[in-house]
This record gives sequence, C-alpha cells and structure tokens, in this order.
Amino acid sequence: MGYRNLKFEENALFLVTGGAGFIGSNLCEAILKMGYRARCLDNLSTGKREHIDMFRGYRNYTFLEGDITDPETCVKACEGVDYVLHQAAWGSVPRSIEMPLYYEKVNIGGTLNMMEAARKQGVKKFVYASSSSVYGDHPQLPKKEGQEGTLLSPYALTKRVDEEYGRLYKTLYGLDTYGLRYFNVFGRRQDPDGAYAAVIPKFIRQLLRGERPVIHGDGRQSRDFTYIENVIEANLKACQA
Repeated sequence: MGYRNLKFEENALFLVTGGAGFIGSNLCEAILKMGYRARCLDNLSTGKREHIDMFRGYRNYTFLEGDITDPETCVKACEGVDYVLHQAAWGSVPRSIEMPLYYEKVNIGGTLNMMEAARKQGVKKFVYASSSSVYGDHPQLPKKEGQEGTLLSPYALTKRVDEEYGRLYKTLYGLDTYGLRYFNVFGRRQDPDGAYAAVIPKFIRQLLRGERPVIHGDGRQSRDFTYIENVIEANLKACQA
C-alpha cells in the first residue's frame, strides 16, 4: 500500500488508543515497520495481550495500560506525542441500544478527554475513528459527506458528537482533527467470534471448515466493507493532511 513510503519526522511518536485491538494493533505494526515509534494505550477490556506481546521485540514500542475515561491517563499518554490515532471506543449498534449511558461515557467522554489531552500536550494531528453509522437513514448512494439522515442508534449519535467536538477543537483551539468514517472494517487479526466482527471473517471461517456460508434474506442486499490496509493508509495520510 502507498502509506509505506510516507515520511514523517525522524523519531516521530504515534499514540494509538485501542492499540491492542484489531485496528489498533495493525496501525502499531505499520508504524513500527516504517521505523517510527508507537505507543499503545488500551484498557484491555476488548483488546488482546497477544496484540501487545507480538511487538515486544521492537524497542520503539511502548504499552500503557489505562482507560480513556480517565483524564489524567489521557494527558500522560499524550506526553511527547506527535500524532494521535484514536481508535478506542465501544462498537456494536445493538449493544449501544442496551447500554446508552456507557456508550456516552466512553465514546463521547473518552474522546473528549483525548482531544483535551492532545490540545494540552501540543499534538500535531488528532485522527479519530468515526463511523458510517453517522449517515443514518439517508437514502443517498453512494454516501456523501453533508448528506446525513436521522441517526438510528446511540452508537451513531456518539460518533456524530465526536465529529462535532472535532470541528470545535479545530476552530476554537487549533487542534488539527480528522474523523474517518469507517465502513465495516475487515482484515488480518480480526476475531470472527468478536462482538464487532463483520461477516467476511465469519464466511472465511465457515469455508475453511467446509461449511456453507449463511446469507440471510434473498441475497440481493449489499454492504460496504473497508480493508484494514485502507484504514491504515487513511490514518497515516490524514496525519499529513
């Protein structure tokens, strides 16, 4: 992918929140292989230890166990950081309907803590994971920014609020923020049994077992998917926007 030739400052430090998760660990791996420093912040509620241990051989990798809902942890994590790649959040639309208050605390409060910490620590770029869910029920295809409909879940609302805070922090404080609206990310190290796994890893596992993938409905429906390499490229290119 094209991101491998991107150049940043010598010894640049990237903070990846949720760095022990599926997307975060892939970002850490890409950063380290490019020769830069990666700091992982994760509370390990859904992240995996194996996604930390795999980088133990890299001197440029550090792990900080902590929670984005704690402002002091966020400030500490952002110390000396050049770029923040904020991936930590709770996913799952159905779960957000069951636990709206918790999603507000983590996805909105946690993101706001990270933006404030990044502002205080002089971070150059703040790139965060938004979601295609912010388009709501708008019928436009393909989706276009500026054509968002009625939101359909607390999860979608948290991501929309994050985007508004991103705009405010850029306008009021000069923090360079970029939100990326992911569409059903898939790729290596995605757990097919995970709460947020898309259908692709599930289909692959079924095929490897000699089973027939199950498609609900009449098969004419469609979904959008984003390969993990494209997510990595988008995050790193946003750091140079």
